[in-house]
Amino acid sequence: MIIQAKISGAEAVKLYDIKMENAAIIRKAAREIMVSGNHLELLGFSDAKYYKIIRNLIEEFRLLFIDWVATFNPKHYIVDSWGLFNPPGIAPDYIQGDDELDFLDEEEDES
Repeated sequence: MIIQAKISGAEAVKLYDIKMENAAIIRKAAREIMVSGNHLELLGFSDAKYYKIIRNLIEEFRLLFIDWVATFNPKHYIVDSWGLFNPPGIAPDYIQGDDELDFLDEEEDES
């Protein structure tokens, strides 16, 4: 459920940092699904062998995910003062000029 909600959330916004934040949560949720299969095997669940199907699907999703994240526009950002989701080369203390926020006006035009 988290993956679906975060994909929708990332698609609903234009901001790079919010898209990347959602992408990180998606990655975390997918990795938790992968790890949970190990727990089933360790606990001796008889149907754990079918978990390989889910792992294969997560791997397919991972490849699609990489392509999807590559579509995020790094020019559409507001500086993340925590520094975690800034585009490459943008420091947390970077002072962003108004002219760098021109893309926000484009969003209003799309409405």
